[in-house]
Amino acid sequence: MSELRQTRLEKARTLASLGQGPYALRFAPSHSTAELQQAHADLPKGEERDVVVAVAGRVMTRRVMGKLAFFTLADESGPIQLYLEKATLEAAAPDAPPPGAFGQITTLVDAGDLIGVEGSLRRTDRGELSVKVKGWTMLSKSLQPLPDKWHGLADVEKRYRQRYLDMIVSPHTRETFRRRALAVSAMRRWLDERGFLEIETPVLQSQPGGADARPFETHHNALDLPLTLRIATELHLKRLVVGGFERVYELGRIFRNEGVSTRHNPEFTSVEIYQAYADYTDMMELTEQLLAHVCQQVCGTTAITYQGTAIELAPPWRRATMHALVQQATGLDFTTFSTRAEAAAAMEACGLAVPELADSVGRLLVEAFEQKVEDTLIQPTFVLDYPVENSPLARAHRSKPGLVERFELFIVGRETANAFSELIDPLDQRRRLEAQQARKAAGDLEAQGVDEDFLQALEVGMPPTGGLGIGIDRLVMLLTDSASIRDVIAFPLLKPEQPEQGG
Repeated sequence: MSELRQTRLEKARTLASLGQGPYALRFAPSHSTAELQQAHADLPKGEERDVVVAVAGRVMTRRVMGKLAFFTLADESGPIQLYLEKATLEAAAPDAPPPGAFGQITTLVDAGDLIGVEGSLRRTDRGELSVKVKGWTMLSKSLQPLPDKWHGLADVEKRYRQRYLDMIVSPHTRETFRRRALAVSAMRRWLDERGFLEIETPVLQSQPGGADARPFETHHNALDLPLTLRIATELHLKRLVVGGFERVYELGRIFRNEGVSTRHNPEFTSVEIYQAYADYTDMMELTEQLLAHVCQQVCGTTAITYQGTAIELAPPWRRATMHALVQQATGLDFTTFSTRAEAAAAMEACGLAVPELADSVGRLLVEAFEQKVEDTLIQPTFVLDYPVENSPLARAHRSKPGLVERFELFIVGRETANAFSELIDPLDQRRRLEAQQARKAAGDLEAQGVDEDFLQALEVGMPPTGGLGIGIDRLVMLLTDSASIRDVIAFPLLKPEQPEQGG
């Protein structure tokens, strides 16, 4: 590698001596490669079109055959062939120093270099639209060669660490992040058009809340103040609803000090949406319409395929209570259990694990759901009516004691969205948060604390509100047929590489 780099450095010095960069200030392309491909699709084989075009991009491949050479140049929109003819180049630049214009481009330009070219268009006898180059400019000399091979498990870690290389050599990777950008912009437009305002809330917080998650801790030196990174945007967005904003959302980064898996990254993106005078049934309709719209905008259809399985996102979606789903999967009716011991014994008899931290019938219901139901929910399914113990910020169910008006959306076995009829009773909310604080004091690192300022805001009065959170990364996984969350985060968190040990 060092020898190759040295060779390229020498070429860079030669280019500099010839007045060719090797690092240009600017170049003005007249077209993208895709625009040329589309505009001149009618050019017949073997014919030329006397137009003047300028394109810029990275040299991906090069073939030199005597007095002809063929390079592949790729910009963001795709590739195009460069047709390099010695006679044409030298006629256009007769005063070029040795080895001449053709010799310079064929000996000093390597795969990986960024160049700009000007010329006319030619359709080769094989049907390849090409820029017939009459002049060229080195824009940035690459000192490192591109990977020769870029596939297989052996390269997965390097793909994440050197994402720029992955993007250069893999159009699929670039398409994944293009779709991610389109999904985010489509979501914002849809919400903005319906009167929702995006308002930013603090990332640094003195009291984390809005989710059951362990926060990252930091310290503000000037104020000598311990702070955490936010684990949700919920409590501040609710303060905005108290303040008079009836439709508000924020799409941004969330930070949770948790493990890493194909579904979890400590830094991820979510959107939280709050609508005054609405409840969780309104949020179900909003979720269906919003995600179907985003899928249509990004994929051109609501019928997609994920890891070989057909998924239909056109509404309406299945709706089922957690109790009904668990009973269907296990035969256990958790509404009949009056004590934790009774529920635990029934679960053990069915071969289900009974964690000690699941200290109530409601928490055991959620455990049974996660063990036996969650992975089976492939088509979009709203799972309704969670136990109150697992939902400290959701309103008590209007007709089912012990439950709250909450749903989670599952697609391909993954939670994709979470929504409540929001709890607006400040006294009930205080009791719930104090119970969470007790769990935290007992050692539950993910339990929430008591946010006195939020409770004071609720005492001012919050209108009936529906709230919704959607995981952007998991949604993009679905829309891009990506198996791992790392595939849809441009720069996922990784452990530092260990230095190689000498022999």
